[in-house]
Amino acid sequence: MATRWGICSAGKISHDFTVALKTLPPEDHQVVAVAARNLEDAQGFAKKHSILRAYGSYEELARDPDIDVVYVGVIHPYHLSTCLLFTNAKKNVLCEKPLAMNAKEAQEILASAKMNDVFFMEAVWTRFFPASVEIKRLLTQGDIGEVKMVRSEFGVPLAHVPRSVQKELGGGAMLDIGIYCLQFICMVYNGEKPECIQAMGICMETGVDETVVVTLKFSKNRMAVFTCSSCMQLPNDAIIVPDHMWCPTSLVVNGKETQYPVPEPYLPLNFLNSTGLRYEAEEVRQCLLKGLKESAVMSHADSLLLAEVEDEVRRQVGVVYSQDCH
Repeated sequence: MATRWGICSAGKISHDFTVALKTLPPEDHQVVAVAARNLEDAQGFAKKHSILRAYGSYEELARDPDIDVVYVGVIHPYHLSTCLLFTNAKKNVLCEKPLAMNAKEAQEILASAKMNDVFFMEAVWTRFFPASVEIKRLLTQGDIGEVKMVRSEFGVPLAHVPRSVQKELGGGAMLDIGIYCLQFICMVYNGEKPECIQAMGICMETGVDETVVVTLKFSKNRMAVFTCSSCMQLPNDAIIVPDHMWCPTSLVVNGKETQYPVPEPYLPLNFLNSTGLRYEAEEVRQCLLKGLKESAVMSHADSLLLAEVEDEVRRQVGVVYSQDCH
C-alpha cells in the first residue's frame, strides 16, 4: 500500500518535493492532498501536480483521515505552530529544515511528536543522498582513517530573497544555508556535541547574519571549520564531498570519483538536484512501514544538536529573533 502524503504549503520547496515524489514508484508514494493559506493557491498547485484534494487551510489537511504523513514546507518561523497542529492531530510529519527558530522551539516540537506517538523527522535531505550514505559507510568501516579535520563552505548571493534577509521571515545565513555545513560536520563526527564553539560574523542592517565563520573543537583534538554566506558565492564544498555538498551527486575518495546522478524531473525545478528529495521521502516510508517514530539517519537528537549549535553561533554573532525572547 502506498504511503499517502499531504503537502502543507504551495511554495517552491513543496513544488520540488512533489516533483521528487513522482520519481518514486506510484505504488509506494502518492500525494493525495495539498493545503495552502488560501484555496486558490492550493487549487493551482493541485492542478499543476494532478492532486485530487486542495485545502484553503492547514487545519483541513490536519483533519483529512486519508493522510499517512504530512510534508511541512512553510518557512521556519511557522514551523512550531504548523508542526504542533499536525502532531496534535496525530499525523506523522516530515518538516523542512531548519526544524525551528531555536532549540527551545525544537524541543517543543519533538516533545509533541513523542507525546502524540507519531513519526517525526527534520528534512535534512542531504543525509539521504547515496553519496552521503556511502560517506557514512566509509566512516563507519574506517576506510578513510580517522578524521581529524572537516572543512565546509556554503555561500550563495541571496540578498534579493526576502526570506533570507528579513528577520521576521527567519532570515540569516546560519539557519538558511549554514545548517548544511553544520549537519555535514555533525554526521562525520557521529552526532557528537562539540566541546568548544567559536563564531565570528557580519550582520546586515536588518539584524540577521550575512556571513559567518565557525570553528568547532571536538573530543580527541578533532576540529571543524565552516563558512556560510548569503552575500557571496563560495566553493560550496566539503572536505570529503568536492561537489554540491548540500545535494551531492559525486564523491571522491583517495582520488577515485563515483557519480550518483539524480532522476530527471517531470516539471522544472526551483532548486538544484531537487529530485534528490526522493531519498528522504523513501526513508520516511521505510520508517513508517517498520513502525518507527524517528529515523536513525536524522534522529531527534541530531535535530536538537543542530538547533543548540545554531543558537550558540547566533548568540556569539549577535542575531536575536523575536522567538528567542519568549
